[in-house]
Amino acid sequence: MKAAQYFGPHDIRVVDVPTPEPEEHEALVAIEWCGICGSDLHEYLHGPTSCPPPSRPHPATHSHIPVTMGHEFTGRIISAPASSNLSSGTPVITDPRIFCRSCSRCKYGHTHGCTTLGFKGLSGTGGGFSETIAVDARMCHALPEDVDLSLAALIEPLAVAWHAIATAGLQDWGGKSVLVVGGGPVGVTVCIVLRAFGCGNIIVSEPTTVRAAQNEKVADVVLNPLHDSIGERCRSLTGGEGVDVVFDCAGSQKGFEAGMDAVRYRGLYMNIAAWFGSPMQIPFFPFLLKEVTIKCCLAYNDEEFKDVVEAFVAGRFKGLETMITSKIHIDDIVEKGFDESVANRDQHVKILVTPHKVKA
Repeated sequence: MKAAQYFGPHDIRVVDVPTPEPEEHEALVAIEWCGICGSDLHEYLHGPTSCPPPSRPHPATHSHIPVTMGHEFTGRIISAPASSNLSSGTPVITDPRIFCRSCSRCKYGHTHGCTTLGFKGLSGTGGGFSETIAVDARMCHALPEDVDLSLAALIEPLAVAWHAIATAGLQDWGGKSVLVVGGGPVGVTVCIVLRAFGCGNIIVSEPTTVRAAQNEKVADVVLNPLHDSIGERCRSLTGGEGVDVVFDCAGSQKGFEAGMDAVRYRGLYMNIAAWFGSPMQIPFFPFLLKEVTIKCCLAYNDEEFKDVVEAFVAGRFKGLETMITSKIHIDDIVEKGFDESVANRDQHVKILVTPHKVKA
C-alpha cells in the first residue's frame, strides 16, 4: 500500500509498504482523510525530534525513522475485534496517542502525560498518510454514518484546544474576555471551542491577511500586531482591565510580550504553542506587577477526546469548514502539502490528505 514516510529533514517519500496485519486487540482502518499538523511541518523542516532517529528508538514502539506520518486521521473500519462493537464500514475518528496505561500518570488518568507518550504518525507503528492503519480498537470512536469525514479529521486539533481551555480551570466562559495570540490552525480551533463553551468576547492577534480573514469568521475582533498595540486595544475592549485569559498559539517572543501586556491583573496566560528555535523568556515586570499565572498544556486525555467527539456529533463547533484550505491526494503530499505549507504558510490553515483520488 502507499504511505508517506519521513526519512529526515525535507525528505518525505511516498513509498510502498506492507498492509498492516492487526493484532487481536487492533482494528484495521481504511484511511479517508488526514490533516497536516504544525508538528508534522516542524519535523519536515527541523527534525527529527518527535520522530525517533535510529540512535533513539521510541521507548513505547521501539520504532525509528523512516516512519509513516499523519496523526489527524479519519477512516472506516475494515475489521475489528468482536469485543469492540465496531463493524465493517463504521466511520471512525481515532485518538492517535500511544501510552502505557501503567505508569503513575496514566493510573491517575493523565494519559497525555505518560512517561512513554507517543503518537501514531510520529512515533512509529503507522500513520494516517497511508491507505490503511492498524490501531488499538479502544482508541477508535464511532461516528454517525452520514458524517463528513473531512470535517471529522479536525477533531484531533479540536481536542488540543479543548484540553487547553479545560486546563484554564474556569467554570463559566460566558462573561470572560480572551486574547488568542496567533490565528493559525491551533488559534482557530481555540476560537471555535471557546465559542462552544459560550465565550462571547474573543480577540485574535494575527498579522497575515488570509488568516485574519478566516479568524474574523470565528472571533469577535481580529487585531494586526504590525499596526495595533495589542495591549492597548485589549484594554479598550475590556473596560480598561485587560483580558481574563491569553491563549498563546504562536510561540514567539513578541507575541508573548504583547499577550502579557494585554492580560489583566491576576489573569491567566495559557501557552499551547511549541517554542522551536528560541527560548521562552518571561517579561518579568508584567509577570510580577500583575501577578500573572502562566500555564502550559499538552495534547488531551481520554475523557477530553471523547467529549470532543460527542460535541462534534452534536454540532457544537461552528465554522469548522473555514479551516480547510486545501484537499490533496497522497501522491502530491510533498509538493502540494508540505512544500506548499512552507512556501505559502500564511495562506493555509489546514491541508487535508486522502489516498482516494476521487475525493481530492
